[in-house]
Amino acid sequence: MTADLSSRVPGTTAANVVPAESTPLSDRVREALAVTLRGCDELIPQADWVKKLQHSEQTGQALRIKLGLDPTAPDIHIGHTVVLNKMRQLQNLGHQVIFLIGDFTSLIGDPSGRNSTRPPLTPEQIKANAETYYKQASLVLDPAKTEIRYNSEWSLPLGSMGMIQLAAKYTVARMMERNDFHQRFTAGTPISVHEFLYPLMQGYDSVALKSDLELGGTDQKFNLLMGRHLQAEYGQEPQCILTMPLLVGLDGVDKMSKSKNNYIGITEDPNTMFAKVLSISDTLMWDWYTLLSFQTEAQISALKADVAAGRNPKDAKVALAKEITARFHSAAAADAAEQDFINRSKGGVPDDIPEVSLPLAEGGAPLGIGALLKSANLAPSTSEANRLIDGGGVRVDGSAVSDRGLKLAAGTYVVQVGKRKFARVTLG
Repeated sequence: MTADLSSRVPGTTAANVVPAESTPLSDRVREALAVTLRGCDELIPQADWVKKLQHSEQTGQALRIKLGLDPTAPDIHIGHTVVLNKMRQLQNLGHQVIFLIGDFTSLIGDPSGRNSTRPPLTPEQIKANAETYYKQASLVLDPAKTEIRYNSEWSLPLGSMGMIQLAAKYTVARMMERNDFHQRFTAGTPISVHEFLYPLMQGYDSVALKSDLELGGTDQKFNLLMGRHLQAEYGQEPQCILTMPLLVGLDGVDKMSKSKNNYIGITEDPNTMFAKVLSISDTLMWDWYTLLSFQTEAQISALKADVAAGRNPKDAKVALAKEITARFHSAAAADAAEQDFINRSKGGVPDDIPEVSLPLAEGGAPLGIGALLKSANLAPSTSEANRLIDGGGVRVDGSAVSDRGLKLAAGTYVVQVGKRKFARVTLG
């Protein structure tokens, strides 16, 4: 598995695709490889994936592509759709995608990226959350061509004897090579024994499903590589793994997360979804284009060049907001959301409003809405700002603010308090 870690992707465009062997790649395989690489962080190992694609073309047998999500919350946000978009792209090429709901692994709790033990969910929480997952994922995937599975199907029958036999296929020393385990051990932070079971069980999912490719975020790399290791232990051809970058949330700092309240839920209403996309910074917008847009790389490059040449970046952001809103609702709903945003942001706003420039903290950390209102002289104190928010009297770019925890990244915003107080606030 150590050798796999060095199998870096040389690039993410078709121009960088180099055949793994001297035999020229067919146009179909070259296209599939380019689709696979777009926006990805790593493809491990790329040469094996090329061979799988070539074999699929020769035999007509679809490859099995797996994505597992633990139902840790009742809703999917657009950060989850980064890998779902990639699944849909590969699905459109004719391959079999498997949407795996981790109802068993959720009982353990994924330790990925954690500096403490993750509290496991109850079976009741898992069942309630899982009921909505596939319905929401179907807004991206083609449900008629998607295999839906639950890992309790094979994990529960494994039993205690099977679990012991599975645990014997990996060493503690190798497990402690995992960054989060190593860091917690070095810091003297407790690690529960059951946490070692999580990567083993996720890896065993790949054995049970005989997957050819598993997708996940960059934080899942250790777990994905475990699948390769266990498949080899069970005499299967190891899967390839494809890691996708974690989508940065609305705050422009942390990965998108409901716990950080920097997310866009894919079932949010069109007007809210559209307005939230427009709230991201101009810089973050281009990362979102790469990971969320279905426009070609050439189209995105041309748009970026137009902005660099002087075009208002808001035009590009509006186009992205309409594309994302249309995907989860409809083109008509996206058009209506745009018009609603225009009406709300322009209606009742005086032509001449105060211009306020506020610095962000060191490192560009976003500014909380309460501190912004106080610093912009729109509220006498943060406590009064919170009272105004609770009362529904605060708007940012026409959208009502209901969350005291809202943080705004670098950019320019029209902030309204009540009916008469306005300021055009630039953060940077």
